[in-house]
Amino acid sequence: MEGNMSCKDEDLSIMTGLFNCLTEAYRCFLAGSYPPQNAADVASVIYSGFCGPVHGKGREGSPSEYCGENSAELTCMCMSFLERVSSNLTSQGLHPDVKFYYAEVLKVLLEDMDLITHLVNRFQAEDHIISHLAAKTASNCVFYLICKSGFISPVWQRKCEQAFQNPWPGAELDACLWSLTEVSKKLLKGTHRELMTLLVGFDLTLSVLCSKLLPEEKEHMSQHSVDFTRSTHWGTSLCLLLDLLEVLTSSSLVCGAGVHLKSQRITHLHSLALLNICCSSEYYVKKRVLLLLKRAILQKAGEDWIPGDVASGMTCGNWSSDMSILARTVLKAASDNWLLSIQMQSGAFFGGTRHILGDQIQNWDCMMLRAVSLIILKSIELCIQTAAGSEVKTATEVYAYLQSLWGFLRRYSFKQREVTHLCCWISMLFGEQDDDMMEAAKALLYIFLHYRLISGMDEFAVLEMACASGFNPHCHFVLLLQSMSFDYSTLLDFLISAETCFLEYFVQYLKCLRDDWQGFAAACGRITMSDCCLSQQKKCGADRSTLKCKGEPDKVESGSCVQPTDVIPSAGRLGMASELRLVEYDTSDESDSENTVESVCALNGKQYKSTALLNPRLEGLLQPVLQSEKRSRTNMGSLSWQLTGEISVRAVHCLSQLREVVTRLHTKKLFPYNPSSLLKLLAQVESCYQKSHLSQCSK
Repeated sequence: MEGNMSCKDEDLSIMTGLFNCLTEAYRCFLAGSYPPQNAADVASVIYSGFCGPVHGKGREGSPSEYCGENSAELTCMCMSFLERVSSNLTSQGLHPDVKFYYAEVLKVLLEDMDLITHLVNRFQAEDHIISHLAAKTASNCVFYLICKSGFISPVWQRKCEQAFQNPWPGAELDACLWSLTEVSKKLLKGTHRELMTLLVGFDLTLSVLCSKLLPEEKEHMSQHSVDFTRSTHWGTSLCLLLDLLEVLTSSSLVCGAGVHLKSQRITHLHSLALLNICCSSEYYVKKRVLLLLKRAILQKAGEDWIPGDVASGMTCGNWSSDMSILARTVLKAASDNWLLSIQMQSGAFFGGTRHILGDQIQNWDCMMLRAVSLIILKSIELCIQTAAGSEVKTATEVYAYLQSLWGFLRRYSFKQREVTHLCCWISMLFGEQDDDMMEAAKALLYIFLHYRLISGMDEFAVLEMACASGFNPHCHFVLLLQSMSFDYSTLLDFLISAETCFLEYFVQYLKCLRDDWQGFAAACGRITMSDCCLSQQKKCGADRSTLKCKGEPDKVESGSCVQPTDVIPSAGRLGMASELRLVEYDTSDESDSENTVESVCALNGKQYKSTALLNPRLEGLLQPVLQSEKRSRTNMGSLSWQLTGEISVRAVHCLSQLREVVTRLHTKKLFPYNPSSLLKLLAQVESCYQKSHLSQCSK
C-alpha cells in the first residue's frame, strides 16, 4: 500500500513538473519568444506529457491509472500547444529565430519520436474532446509536412484509409473524416497541386466509403451486414461526410482541368442516395444534404471558405455530364413525388426552434424552402440547356415540374395564404436572400424562354400560362423594381457587386424585354399597387396581407407572412439603399439643373428625396405619376394605379436613370467592366417604350 502511495506521489510530481514546463513554453510562444531549454528538451516534455512519463523496469501501471483526470488534462494541453505551434509555423507571423526554434521542436517530435502515430491512435478515444483534439493536431502536422516538403504522412493516410474501407459511425471515422476535410480545405486555399496528389491517394477508399454510407437505392442498405442508419452516431458521421463531399466538389471547380477523380464526382453520382436521405433522416441531416445539393447545382461549393470566385477556373472534363446527371436525378425524383416526402420544421433562430402553441402562426424554415426551390428550378434550367433542351422536350413537362414545386410550397410557406398571382411567390420566398433570388429569377427566365419556344401557343396564351405557373419574367422584374421603390441606385449596386448573378440575369431579361414589349405592358397591367403594399407590411405589424391581380375579384386574402421581415424582396432593406447611399452617383458628373428632377418617395412612413438626371424625353411622361403619388401620399392605403402606363413609366424611368449613371461612370473610367452591350440594350428598351407610347397617343 505504501509502495502504491509512493508511486502516486511520484507520478503526480512528474506530471506537475510537465505542467510547469509546458505552461512556460506556451507562455513564451504566445509572447513571440521561446523558452531557455533547447528544442530537444521541449520536444521531450511535449512527448512525455502526451504519451506519459517513461517508467523504470518493474514498474506497473501508468499515470492514467492513478490520476486519469490529470493525465487527460495534460494530454489536451500538449495537443493544444502542438496544434498552435504547427498552425503558426505555416503562417508568416513569427520572427525567424522563433520560427526556427519551434520548427526544430516539430522536427524532433515528428521525425525522431514519430508523434503522428500516437496522435492517430487517439482518434478512437472514448473522450470526444481528446479524439477531436488529436484529429485537429494531426491535421495541422500533416499540412505542415506537406507545405514544408510535399510529404504526406503514411501513418495518417493509412489510418484514414482503414477507417474508410471498414466504416462504422463513431469517433474514429469522425476523426478521420474531419481530418481529411481539414487538410483538403487548407490545401484548396493555396497549393492545388499537392491537393490533387492527396486526393489521388484517397480516391479509391473514398469511393468505397460512399458506396457503403450512400447506397443508391434504399434496398441496398439491407444487403450490408450492418445497417449504418441504426447507429446513434449515424447523423454526426454523415454530416462530416457531407462536409468532405463539399470539399471534393469544390476541388473540381477550383483545381480545373487535369486529373479526373471519381471522388470529386461523388456528390453528382450519388445524388439519388442524397435525395433519399432527405426522406428519412434527422432534420439537421436533411438540411445539410439539401444545402450541399443546392451549392453543387449552383456551382458554389466551398464559397464560404474559398477566397474569390469558386467557379472561375476551368472545370474537369466530366463536369458538364455530372451536372446533367444531377439535374436529371432531381427531376426524376420530383416526378416520383420526392417533394411529398420532405417534411419541414419551424424556422430556427439563435436559440433553436420554436414550438407553436395555440393559434400562433407557423413560420417554416425558409432556408430549407429556398434550397428545395432552387434545386428544382436550377435542375429544370440545366436540363433545358443540355443538348438544346432535349432533356425537357415538352411544355407539359415544364408545367408538371413547376406545379409539383408550387404544391410543395403551398403545404408550407403559403399554406394559409391564397395567392392569386403566382409570380409573387419568388419574391416572397427569396426576398431576404439576394443571391438566391437572382438565381431563381434567372432560372425562371430560361424556363419561360424555353416554354415559349416549345409550347406552340401564341404570345398571349404563353403569358397567361406563365402567370398561372409563376414563371412570367416580366412580372418578376416589375415586382423587383417595386420592392426597391424603382430606385436605380440599387440596380447599380447589383450591377457592380459580384455577389449575385444579377448582371447575367439583367442582360438576358433586357433582351427578352426588347423583343416582347407587349408582354411587359401586360405584366404592368396585371400587377396592382396591392402587390407593392405587401412589401410595406412587417410580420410584427401585420398578420394579414392583400395580394390580388388586376381583373381578380375584390377580396382580401389573409395569411401569415413567410419571412421574419418583408414579404416581397425587402423594400425596407433594398429601398433604404437610396436613403442610406454610401456614394452619391449623381455627383460623379456635373449635373444640369434644367434636366434634373427631384422626386419625393414614401418608404415605411418616411420621406426621402432623390435627385437624378432625367431623360428629357421621359420627363413629361413621368410628371403625372409623381403628381398622382404626391396627392395620395397622405393616405397610402388608398393609393392605386389607374393606368397601366404608370408602372411602365416608372420602370422605364428607372432604367433610363441607370443608363445615365452607368454612362457617366464609364466615361470617367470608374465602372468595373465594359458596359457597352448593357448600355445598348437599355437604349433599345427606352426606344421600345417611346414607340409604344407614340402608338397609343396616335390612337
